Amino acid sequence: MPTPKGRAAPDNQLSTRFGLPAREAEGDWLDWAGQDWAAEEGELPPLRTEVRLERPRTAMTRNESPDIPFDRSFNAYRGCEHGCIYCFARPTHAWHDLSPGLDFETKLFAKPTGPALLRAEFAKRGYRPDVLAMGTNTDPYQPIEARFRITRAVLELCLETRHPVSITTKSARVLEDLPLLRALAGLGLTMVMLSVTTLDPVLARTMEPRASAPRLRLKALAALAAEGVPAFVSASPIIPALNDHELEAILEAAAGAGAVGAFCQPVRLPLEVAPLFEAWLAEHRPDRRDRVLNAIRAMRGGRLNDPRFGERMRPQGEWGRLLAARVGAAKRRHGLEGQAPTLRTDLFTPPRRDLRQGELF
Repeated sequence: MPTPKGRAAPDNQLSTRFGLPAREAEGDWLDWAGQDWAAEEGELPPLRTEVRLERPRTAMTRNESPDIPFDRSFNAYRGCEHGCIYCFARPTHAWHDLSPGLDFETKLFAKPTGPALLRAEFAKRGYRPDVLAMGTNTDPYQPIEARFRITRAVLELCLETRHPVSITTKSARVLEDLPLLRALAGLGLTMVMLSVTTLDPVLARTMEPRASAPRLRLKALAALAAEGVPAFVSASPIIPALNDHELEAILEAAAGAGAVGAFCQPVRLPLEVAPLFEAWLAEHRPDRRDRVLNAIRAMRGGRLNDPRFGERMRPQGEWGRLLAARVGAAKRRHGLEGQAPTLRTDLFTPPRRDLRQGELF
């Protein structure tokens, strides 16, 4: 069966890893006609997406991974309508007894109480601020942000409390919060990374169908840079024999748009992502399927994914060495050797609890 138009996952097979009772949040599913690319390109029809409100007990996620340069993050949404076929976050939907396939793209969870929970966390006695990373699991500016404005509320909170925050996104929708980002950047409190995986609109349309078109991401990067917001490009994931030949062109385009630094990570295919990606290749790039998969195995020790800390972000073998050399040369050539700025923590002012909210704990 062909993939539904405007989606990336070719099927909706449920995961059997947990086999536990459904963990869906309370409330009915809400219909949402998501239009991110369609609003600008005028080609994809509106697609119905279902959203359910989630009311977690805590909002901030902590991690101690040696592979990740931050220790706390906030994800406004579960699932992502952008539908990137390679997304390493897809397996998280299995925890709700939903499919990492089409369910991940069409059955989303929003956390409208998240900003209030963060406020309570920031107000705790002894809280020590550090960079709050957004966009680490699913995109904070996916189409439903236009309705829920959860990401905007978090940025407002960070500006109020002078709390550092970083954003990673594939969406030009980030420009809707440009005034907030400009104000945060003026205080040394934010940076934004635009993920650009390809400059080919045809490949982007099938590989990440509901994300902003590549040219719009570059346009957003330029607008951020023009307003003094530290703007970086992430040419990730790099997929051998599929988009790796575009690496230098992506970095050149990003530098031309005003990016001050660049990052690059090879593709990761954990758990249910691997069979979804294989099926996607069989449908959209059958002539390259074996070549792509064999190249991924070559850089992952014979497997499609290496989950080990310290290794999962780094490709192995000759392919890995060649990629590192290409990235280094391209960054030097285009002046993209800037490192992520050290965002300020000394300005932080704990918020006062909003008494109208009541006690959250």
